Amino acid sequence: MKDFAQLFIALEQTNSINTRVELLISFFNRASDADKIWTIALFSGRKPKRTIKTALLREWAAEISQIPAWLFEESYHIVGDLAETIALLLPPSSGQSTNELADWIQIIKSLDGLTESVKKEVVTKAWTHLNREERFIFNKLITGGWRIGVSQKLVVRALAAFTGQEEKILFHRLMGNWTPENTTFQSLILTKDPYEDLSRPYPFLLAHPIEENPQSLGAPENWLLERKWDGIRGQIILRKGQLFVWSRGEELVTDKYPEFEILTDFFPNDIVFDGEILPYKNGTPLPFQQLQTRIGRKNITKSIKEKTPVSFFAYDLLELEGQDMRSQPLHLRRLLLEKQFQLLPSEQQTFLISPSIPFDDWSIAEKVRKESRQHNCEGLMIKHKDSTYESGRKRGLWWKWKIDPMVIDAVLIYAQRGHGRRANLFTDYTFAVWQENELVPFTKAYSGLTDKEFAQITQFVNKNTLERFGPVRRVKPELVFEIAFEGINSSSRHKSGVALRFPRMKRWRQDKPATEANTMDDLKAMLQQYHS
Repeated sequence: MKDFAQLFIALEQTNSINTRVELLISFFNRASDADKIWTIALFSGRKPKRTIKTALLREWAAEISQIPAWLFEESYHIVGDLAETIALLLPPSSGQSTNELADWIQIIKSLDGLTESVKKEVVTKAWTHLNREERFIFNKLITGGWRIGVSQKLVVRALAAFTGQEEKILFHRLMGNWTPENTTFQSLILTKDPYEDLSRPYPFLLAHPIEENPQSLGAPENWLLERKWDGIRGQIILRKGQLFVWSRGEELVTDKYPEFEILTDFFPNDIVFDGEILPYKNGTPLPFQQLQTRIGRKNITKSIKEKTPVSFFAYDLLELEGQDMRSQPLHLRRLLLEKQFQLLPSEQQTFLISPSIPFDDWSIAEKVRKESRQHNCEGLMIKHKDSTYESGRKRGLWWKWKIDPMVIDAVLIYAQRGHGRRANLFTDYTFAVWQENELVPFTKAYSGLTDKEFAQITQFVNKNTLERFGPVRRVKPELVFEIAFEGINSSSRHKSGVALRFPRMKRWRQDKPATEANTMDDLKAMLQQYHS
């Protein structure tokens, strides 16, 4: 545990990619295989299941620290991280532990289903045997609140240097639903499994956002233009007569989309498609909100499939006849994709090709982009016709050109402190619009402003607090902000009756008094227009 704690803290203290890679290599050189596999898992989002409620941790930590609960909570809101707050407040340890990272994870996992008193005994005993840095990591393992600038790509780079293997092979092996419970470092990283390629997807190629006019990209004839669909990115894999569906989040979701099973009747084996899973009915993509109604379902019933049918909009071919096609240029992969599409019955709507949009001038592309909401999409994808299919986000290959967001002016009415480095600032806000003479809350937002602006707003909150509700403060309704968002839907869970998609603060309207903020009627008009 001591080695992993030192690694974690060292990684947090540097922004140098090369230094982080060196730190990981050094750790892999001295760590046990069990700690290696858990480190890879933790840094790729595979956290152990939470076995203790955070409210209990706060209660126990306050008791051991001999401070009242209110003082613990105030300290937590200042520090902004529960694991760190507990590590800072606990008295010095009275012993030491030789347990490794994997040992502590097994201890935490074993708490599931035990009584509260037993959990308390195990956790408080652990606190007495760990130093401050180790306690911090132990608490992180319990709460699952990992926030560190180490991507899976960085881990793969370190593993490649450590093992002498190619990065693309390691990327492929780390895809999928493996856990340290069902594999080992030896079997996952060092051993070639003859069946490992059966269901495993390829690492996704991601696009860079383009903010300015794409004229700078050069001649239009070098680029492929497609709509940026508002669905779930996924891969469909057919190997040895079996079909697998993977989401971009590396989740195997085959059972959630049984409609795709019919594809095994038409496509050959050993073929992999990249595309978008869309709610689709009567030749038209449906709003993403409708797809959300089936994402969380364990059983996809006949009525669900009828209410929200899905289609796969393919836009790339990654494997054909067992051959990796990613090194081939996009225009060739596209031709092969269209050839495969011809194998399907003409009337089917389950598997479609995302159509390319002909254009010979960027002004035409701009016009098409502005019409995106009419097609229930988020904008355009701009892909170089000669681009290979790489892993991760490679600048210059694919660009996403999103539509301008919808905006509305709203009044700040509640504020709460942020987390991490912004724990001393009020950064999380609730906004409202007018309904006659009353301000009705309709959304929350916490991003989009500069640190200087957050500091200025924090001063305002401190001077203009009207009420406190735990960490939340109600403030004088004076500050107006332009809120940007990608979509708007009706919602029975919100007092306003609406829910925004991806809300953020576009700018602070210091030029506008609160009385000139927008109204609920404005929001409802936007809702009607969005769904018309």
